[in-house]
Amino acid sequence: MASLKTAKIFDHATRVTLKGMKESVEVPASCCGTWAWGDKRSWGYEESRDLPGIKEVWGQLNKAKLGFYDTAEGYGNNENERIMGRLLKDTPESDKKDIIIATKWIPAPTFFGRWWPVGMVGALKNSLERLGVEQVDLYQVHIPVFWFYSIENIAKQLAECVNLGLTKTVGVSNYNKEQMIQMHDALAKYGVPLASNQIEFNLLRRVPESSGLLAACHERGIVPLAYSPLGMGRLTGKYNSKNPPPSGRVYGNQPWEKIDPLLDAMKDIGAKHGVPLSAVALNWTMCKGTIPLGGARNGNQCGQNIQALGFRLTDEEVAKLDELAMDGNTIAIVQAG
Repeated sequence: MASLKTAKIFDHATRVTLKGMKESVEVPASCCGTWAWGDKRSWGYEESRDLPGIKEVWGQLNKAKLGFYDTAEGYGNNENERIMGRLLKDTPESDKKDIIIATKWIPAPTFFGRWWPVGMVGALKNSLERLGVEQVDLYQVHIPVFWFYSIENIAKQLAECVNLGLTKTVGVSNYNKEQMIQMHDALAKYGVPLASNQIEFNLLRRVPESSGLLAACHERGIVPLAYSPLGMGRLTGKYNSKNPPPSGRVYGNQPWEKIDPLLDAMKDIGAKHGVPLSAVALNWTMCKGTIPLGGARNGNQCGQNIQALGFRLTDEEVAKLDELAMDGNTIAIVQAG
């Protein structure tokens, strides 16, 4: 299956193709966003408190054959990848073959953990060492910053990573439509497909759809990966105007007088399908042809996210949610897409 837009229902068996030059990768309809794993600054990570829950998530997803994980060298200053590496090390070999790992590169000559210029190849080798693997399934450019490297230079380095067998597929993150098309065309000169573009997309930020970015992805066979599909918790029902999320959660930060009516509609729809609000939010992003990266720090959250599979919102339900959804905000430079 090439696109979620053609799927009649989303379930555990649904697969989407990330296109590669030498080898493509079939991934589930949902991915686990792991930003909170090991990140103290944004998520207040504490190992003694949070690691047991993370292990629950890892076990649940792998058992369900939904082990698709998105990490990055920038998450927790490399700690996220180290946590992933320890989890992989403790996983039976028979189960590892079904686990799909995506990570990201900060487009700068140096970064935490690589204090001297090593280039993208060197950065990816560092990530592979922390992960304890010889190859990742997807390697992505984290942000559209071109102060140090042009799009053409980045494309050349991505192609080198593929040719060296360090990654099966390559993608970008936070690229707007124009930047993404330029990267797609630059990679094509090397015969390398642009597999994905990871952007913030949720009911509180529809701008990737209204800007034509999603349509451009689908026209070119680029898979949109939707990060923060739950609006940093705002679309789970856990928070409301009287109980807002902790400060600093910038993605999905919209006025509660607009969010509350949306949550009411989601509750009604969720009740009809027998699923929690988070499942409705994730399913909506799938209906738009994106793979949501729902975050989870414990088994309960993971279980709710998994319930996004097993049904598909009706066209009428999608239209109702569209009416209440918002275009949302865009953070300059970092979040172009």
